[in-house]
Amino acid sequence: MTTQEVHRAGFLTLAGRTNVGKSTLLNRLIGHKVAIVSPKPQTTRRRIVGIRTDPDAQLIVIDAPGFHQAQHLLNRRMLDTAHRCLAEGEVIALVVEAGRKLAPEDRDPLQRVLALKRPTVIVINKVDRVARQLLLPQIDELQRLAPNTEIVPLSALTGENVEAFLHVVKGLLPPGPPLMPADEYTDQTERMLAAEIIREKIFHAMRQEIPFSTAVEVEQFVEEEHLIRIEALIIVARESHKGMVIGAGGRQLKTIGTHARLELEELFERKVFLALRVKVEPGWHEDPRKLKELGL
Repeated sequence: MTTQEVHRAGFLTLAGRTNVGKSTLLNRLIGHKVAIVSPKPQTTRRRIVGIRTDPDAQLIVIDAPGFHQAQHLLNRRMLDTAHRCLAEGEVIALVVEAGRKLAPEDRDPLQRVLALKRPTVIVINKVDRVARQLLLPQIDELQRLAPNTEIVPLSALTGENVEAFLHVVKGLLPPGPPLMPADEYTDQTERMLAAEIIREKIFHAMRQEIPFSTAVEVEQFVEEEHLIRIEALIIVARESHKGMVIGAGGRQLKTIGTHARLELEELFERKVFLALRVKVEPGWHEDPRKLKELGL
């Protein structure tokens, strides 16, 4: 068997600080939306897995919560998850933002990744947003910090140079047969996907701190012949937040529900009846029992 014929399979962990585009890269690699995306930091709260199966390789891609300063128990749980995801990766892709000088929140995960001494690729994401000459100082800095590490500039949003990144990663994976069935692209259940999509619409609709103190719990998910009935609870930390999520005359909640329903119908390829209600649970992000119920 030649080198080109060797099949490879393994785990790739996407790591880095918050809001560098790890989830967008995951979705691009998998070809399906398996992770929600928003311009706000700390959108990803738990371990999300996508599966890419090609003739020559199978990648099990792990999207980890971003590294950040922990303020609540929820944040500490997210950081714990990020550290565990690093340990899972047979190959690690550290993602940084193009044109941005490396900050402590970039350097800390970089040092953690290098200390693992595993095959590593540094991804400079969002190159579509910066002039090419601005990348050169950043590449030089990264080469000094990680002299034996491959650096791949790309745009997860547009797909620019993602194939080159994929080629590099495949070469670092261990030889072996596929680890998952070829027709699977995520390990998430439909209930989990529904909860995440609703939460994404809250992130896009609301401003300031409200999305970060909000969680979504799917209470009922019933599949009928031509319809899926979903009842979901939006949990907020303050009474004032409840009023803002609902909006005057219920308009904000209706907008969130409509956007979520349309995307869920596209995802599940059938009609969706979506009922949303809002409940105040003060301090839910500091409650271990509640976080466990939410899978956090």
